[in-house]
Amino acid sequence: MKRVIRRLSRQGYKHIAKPLLFREHPDKAHAHMIIAARGLQKVRLTGVLNVWRYQSPRLEQELLGIRFKNPIGMSAGLDKNFDLPPIAKRIGLGFEIGGSTTAHVCAGNPRPWFKRLPSEKSIVVNVGLANNGIERNIERIRSYPRKLWRDFSLSVSVAKTNSPQTATDDEAIEDYCASLRLLESANAVPLYEVNVSCPNTYGGEPFTTPARLEKLLSAIDELRLTKPVFIKLPTDKSWTQFKALLRVADKHRVAGLTIGNLVKNRAKLKHPDELSNDVKGNLSGLPAQKITTELIYKTYEAYRDRFVIIGVGGVFTAADAYEKIRAGASLVAMVTALMFEGPQVVGEINEGLVKLLDRDGFATITEAVGSAHRS
Repeated sequence: MKRVIRRLSRQGYKHIAKPLLFREHPDKAHAHMIIAARGLQKVRLTGVLNVWRYQSPRLEQELLGIRFKNPIGMSAGLDKNFDLPPIAKRIGLGFEIGGSTTAHVCAGNPRPWFKRLPSEKSIVVNVGLANNGIERNIERIRSYPRKLWRDFSLSVSVAKTNSPQTATDDEAIEDYCASLRLLESANAVPLYEVNVSCPNTYGGEPFTTPARLEKLLSAIDELRLTKPVFIKLPTDKSWTQFKALLRVADKHRVAGLTIGNLVKNRAKLKHPDELSNDVKGNLSGLPAQKITTELIYKTYEAYRDRFVIIGVGGVFTAADAYEKIRAGASLVAMVTALMFEGPQVVGEINEGLVKLLDRDGFATITEAVGSAHRS
């Protein structure tokens, strides 16, 4: 029955909801989505979203002492102020990365923040870390009932405040550390992500060179955090440059890697000339698909189980997710597919993953992780 409902809802999203949604400017559509989510939670109607879920014990994993019901999650960027965890869990996601959030309230960049590129299956993103600040976001997280977090893990992505006041390395490092200290004190989430690669902020990405990343991670080590730390890495580095960052991460208390962030190179579009230079921002979705999968493959090949890898970029189908898993990602996170395909895509991907496990003779998703290296 659920399979039929998902099929019907896909058609409904494609022919009714999506055309209506895409008539709105994406900035407004995003704001309305958050309002609708809050409304559903307030009247306690999120249970109706269970029809889209698909779960199998074969998709469960224990990573870093945390149980994940399935490997598909929401990546940072969609839920900046942690409004969506109840919705994310109900539609069948196994985890969420919320934020990125910063030590101080941040208005972000001047609007518009988003531009859809339907023919490219991509969204141009230029938000600039708009968020309510770490203190209010911790309050928001703690306002949810404890049962929400059963079998659903939340990671908080932390970035430096988009401001001239964090322009120097020392100021930026203190900004990161201030957020992490508050998270540690609150003891509200099981995972932290340190976003060193947001490309749409004041001062750019200072911590994507080895020496400066060393300085940041050394400061974070001194905090003696009790939760696993992931770092979110850029996608625009050569493998030599990327591996230099990995060597730094390997020396520190870094448990995992999120690979990776938005794509800067517009030449990765099928029709780059159709995107005006007047439109600011960087690319999500399909342009990141091949880039991130290749980085995951090479990272796993070099480091194997040293890092837990979360693969992000261009995941629209079970085959897309499975390719990243076989390359070496234990978890896969997405945002753009939720906009282009609809929320039922989560269940479709999880169901499709089980079929792919059957095809390849794997009993569990854990067996598939990194299997491309054994072919």
